[in-house]
Amino acid sequence: MSRLCSRGTLVLLASLALLSGCASQPDNSLQCGIVSGYLEPDSSQDLYRVVVTHLNGKPVISKPNYQLSPGVYEFTLAELISSPSLKVKLAARTPKVLSVTVEAEQRYHLGAKFNTDKRYRGNDTGFWQPEVWLQESHECELSLPE
Repeated sequence: MSRLCSRGTLVLLASLALLSGCASQPDNSLQCGIVSGYLEPDSSQDLYRVVVTHLNGKPVISKPNYQLSPGVYEFTLAELISSPSLKVKLAARTPKVLSVTVEAEQRYHLGAKFNTDKRYRGNDTGFWQPEVWLQESHECELSLPE
């Protein structure tokens, strides 16, 4: 009888250990970060909004937030610089690529940094560069597909 009892106890303890091990593991598959382009940056710091045209080389319809699993992403951005001091031709206003390393529980705000170190004219595309102008903690969980 004691032998049967101890074997049953062992099976019960092993099952409990397995179950508690499963319950304590976080589900990393739902972790995510957010990349945003909707917030208006501070133009007094020569920062302006951007529009996302491509994500990892694929065309996208621009939206305020991109909810993404952790990893590295390539955003193609078009600047929306509205400074009267910008004197380049329309042909110089070409999109640029920004690589963003997305971490879980983080939000990244994209923008265009207007370079005011010199006068940019004609077809000079060096008048701006894409950047993450603000990174902040933000809860994020990927939605399960329905």
